[in-house]
Amino acid sequence: MRRTSTRVLLSCAAIGVAGGLVAGASGYLAAAFAAFGPLLYGLTVGVHFLPSVVALALLKRPGTAVLAGVVAGLVGTAFAPWWIGRYLGTGLLVGALIELPFLITRYRRWDAWMFYVSAAFAGLVLAIAVFIGLGAEHYAWWAWAIALPLWVLSPVLFTWVGRVIAARLAKAGVAQSVSPVDG
Repeated sequence: MRRTSTRVLLSCAAIGVAGGLVAGASGYLAAAFAAFGPLLYGLTVGVHFLPSVVALALLKRPGTAVLAGVVAGLVGTAFAPWWIGRYLGTGLLVGALIELPFLITRYRRWDAWMFYVSAAFAGLVLAIAVFIGLGAEHYAWWAWAIALPLWVLSPVLFTWVGRVIAARLAKAGVAQSVSPVDG
């Protein structure tokens, strides 16, 4: 097993902290949506994708999406400790699902479409889990027709934002000294 450099670890930590600050703040918006407009709750799930996507797109290293997602979950928990399971679980799950297509290709391909497909798939997985957890039978068909696309589109939108942020950071030379995976 190759050693992971301190630069990669610190980069993931910094990205995770920034993402956790955003996720911590959006948690209260998500709670408001859940209480007053549950069909719109899926709009906020995409925020949890930012740190994982930025880390993986910028550093192009195995495990960076998971690590940044978990760090973001820990930081988000500081804003709402009662949501520790939600923040850590979502950070871990999203990081793993974002990395899945890259793992399948053994981290040798970094095509943009792979980010978007994994984000859409992860959004669908989260939507189904939440709807089952909330009691899917309590919702009419039209509620599913409104909510499910939001759960899929929000992660795709935030994946695009995360890739833009990663590109700007790379252009600024932030990851210049972190070599990508040999491929």
